[in-house]
Amino acid sequence: MTTTPIALSIAGSDSSGGAGIQADLKTFSALGAYGASVITALTAQNTRGVTAIVDIDPSFIAAQIDTVCSDLAVNAVKIGMLSQSGVIETVAAALDRHGLSTVVLDPVMVAKSGDALLQPDASAALRRLLIPRALLITPNLPEAGALLNAPAPQTEAEMIDAAQHLHQLGARNVLIKGGHVGGPDSTDIFYDGNNATRLYAPRTKTHNTHGTGCTLSSAIAAYLAHGVVLPDAVQRAKRYIAAAISAADRLHIGHGHGPVHHFHEFWTEDLSK
Repeated sequence: MTTTPIALSIAGSDSSGGAGIQADLKTFSALGAYGASVITALTAQNTRGVTAIVDIDPSFIAAQIDTVCSDLAVNAVKIGMLSQSGVIETVAAALDRHGLSTVVLDPVMVAKSGDALLQPDASAALRRLLIPRALLITPNLPEAGALLNAPAPQTEAEMIDAAQHLHQLGARNVLIKGGHVGGPDSTDIFYDGNNATRLYAPRTKTHNTHGTGCTLSSAIAAYLAHGVVLPDAVQRAKRYIAAAISAADRLHIGHGHGPVHHFHEFWTEDLSK
């Protein structure tokens, strides 16, 4: 009897469907993993920005995790938006309680629109409780700087240095996303504690980049759920997000930063005909 790969997203909800839980579930489905979800916050959000956030009570977050894990054999976990220190403490305890160690942590701090998604006092809890429990953390450049209380890296050399410092902070593996650096290529740095690997993809000229970080981290989790080893999962997820960004302009969603195309391999026909 074969088993179905199951990936669990613990993250906030994006009412516009481009990021957060919605992006994670789309990514899991596109990559052949069954997606389960634990919602940590509700956002009133569209492609232009976030207008309101409602945090979910930590006890209900714990109830969601416990209920899912009491029934589903979760192979990998992706963690996204955790806005409060109490929520971070709850999630960390639940990871230990259920023996969940294949964890991809996307330290979501700021939305694409610039809206803050992490309360200031929660940063310390994130560093202390979740970074050491994650198999991989996936900060972008501003998030890497914020985690280190330092300026955001601006060059590949600075990205490698930041990855090494994040490893010293307790991160087992680090993927620093270099999308904020200009140039013809979008270069990420994967650091496993010993070696730094550069991951390249051609930079696509598009405004539709909403949910890129969520999608990349959930793609890694989906591949891990399939049993792919981490370095290969990171490489394959990089190819997936690059293709999803490249196809993003095939979608016409909203008036701001539209979403990437999670189902670019499948939406090949005009079904209205």
